[in-house]
Amino acid sequence: MPLALPTSRAAIAAIQSRRKVVAVEQARRAPFYRGKLDHVDIGKLDDPNEWRKLPILDKEALRRLSDSEFYESFCLRPAEGIAEYWRSGGATGKPLFYPRSFADIRYALHSFARTFACVGVRPGDHAHNSFPLGIHPAGQVFARSATEAGVAMNWAGAGTNTPSQLQLELIARLQPTVWMGMSSYGLHLANLADLNGIDLAACSVRTVLCSAEPLSDAKRVKLERAWGARVRDTFGMTEAGMMGAEDEAGPGRGFRIWSDMYFVEVVDPDTHEPMAAGEVGALVVTPLWTNNVTPFVRWLSGDLVTLAEGVDGGAGPFSVFPLARHAQRTSGFFKVRGVNIGHAEFEDFMFSLPAINDFKCELVNVRDLDAMRVSIELARGEGAEGAIGELGRSIKRQFEITAEVVLLEAGTLAREFEASVKAPRFADRRQ
Repeated sequence: MPLALPTSRAAIAAIQSRRKVVAVEQARRAPFYRGKLDHVDIGKLDDPNEWRKLPILDKEALRRLSDSEFYESFCLRPAEGIAEYWRSGGATGKPLFYPRSFADIRYALHSFARTFACVGVRPGDHAHNSFPLGIHPAGQVFARSATEAGVAMNWAGAGTNTPSQLQLELIARLQPTVWMGMSSYGLHLANLADLNGIDLAACSVRTVLCSAEPLSDAKRVKLERAWGARVRDTFGMTEAGMMGAEDEAGPGRGFRIWSDMYFVEVVDPDTHEPMAAGEVGALVVTPLWTNNVTPFVRWLSGDLVTLAEGVDGGAGPFSVFPLARHAQRTSGFFKVRGVNIGHAEFEDFMFSLPAINDFKCELVNVRDLDAMRVSIELARGEGAEGAIGELGRSIKRQFEITAEVVLLEAGTLAREFEASVKAPRFADRRQ
């Protein structure tokens, strides 16, 4: 270790062939899988029909287990012991805490370190890390992996770790070339900078590296404009590790998936039959190296993606990997007077409006009726009356609902969001 970057798809296929056997052997050791894998011929796993005999594993199957059942039935006991625990992602259901062995961590650090080279961050670059530093692993594993990549790292954490005002001061003083964090926090810092008269686009940051939440085109454009930097996104999950990143060729195409470390499939969400290349389906993941304690085999992640090979003619060292493009991630929505309004769709709409600096959206009761209240902060120089009226009309046209628009004093949302890891822009306050 670490794994050398594969130079051909044939080399990747050979790694997958060997490691799929190990993955199934690991799963067979777990009481959870007792009797569920006996019908699979472990010598024929390269045959797609044989591989598909392995059952799909989804979140609900694990959530039905008690803590003791999960640790005693699903998890294995590595000879070298447990190194740390990773909190499961997502915002719904009771989180699980996945044990990781020391071998798991070595491979996980490598999967994160690959991200820097893929997005064009080079040895000698200096990163300001604003990912949360806590029980969710992304922030601290990104920071630790920077050593392998030769990247200097300031472990700032999110606003809950280091106040956002101090983060802006550190960026000005230490002159990082990379800012890393959740896209929502990147916008929060940009809004706070604007409030304080700081031209963030003129700072030293040239690459914004995001992860841990969906990054829409509208949010990407707003980040690029505010930071004056190129924006790259990454993709991972706690069940596996960091799985891929956007390469230097640019956004909008998808993530290069480390297919020598994770065997990925795209299946029909209902039938679990394989989807053709380029068709939208549910992502299924089998970790090939980070399975020493949690033997995930054919994990249904909840992501909807497309997967394709060789779409760019083979340019660059990471073109050996397939491209996965996020089509949709299960997200929240409001239902207001019979109208469904997706949080992601509404957020994209709001961030596409240059006059809006930041916003929050709440469902409230008005005279015993459901109503939607949109509180906004305007960009500097925007006229309040015209902007409020135009926003109300635009919401009506786009979503077929009348919203109450409230103008907030600049900095209100920055102070409100400061205590949160992720800006809570949507809330149901109906009684």
